[in-house]
Amino acid sequence: MTQVSMTVNGKAVSVEAEGNTLLSTFLREGLGMTGTHVGCDTSQCGVCVVHVNGRPVKSCNMFAAEAEGAEVATIEGMANEDGSLGVIQQAFQDNHGLQCGFCTPGMVMSAAALLAENPKPSEAEIRAYLSGNLCRCTGYHNIIKSILAASGQEMKVAAE
Repeated sequence: MTQVSMTVNGKAVSVEAEGNTLLSTFLREGLGMTGTHVGCDTSQCGVCVVHVNGRPVKSCNMFAAEAEGAEVATIEGMANEDGSLGVIQQAFQDNHGLQCGFCTPGMVMSAAALLAENPKPSEAEIRAYLSGNLCRCTGYHNIIKSILAASGQEMKVAAE
């Protein structure tokens, strides 16, 4: 066991963990932050996306010890200080981008990373960026619509 320390959503934390403890397990079991979901444990689905030092990572594919001293942001940190939904979360709610909700934390965290890099992405850029995130409900249309709304854009309706 080793002590693993990092800052999670602006709060310093330190928890003992085995050397092979995944960051997703550290967050969920060590810190009780269950908003970060685990879907595949093989880095395929993207439901476990968190930000480490401002970059999106699949937390099931990173050891907690690799995040030693890092700034980690999770879905729990996406809400406003008063507890209300953040802009991206609200856009997902308003545009029905959440269906069953299992993929939503990873989608929101990926969307936040994309919008930090590219505040006005095109639909094609959003689709490419989310290629590592799977929605088992096939709700991609409303997820794309939600991200466009969060960026202050509307989805263009294809001409028939």
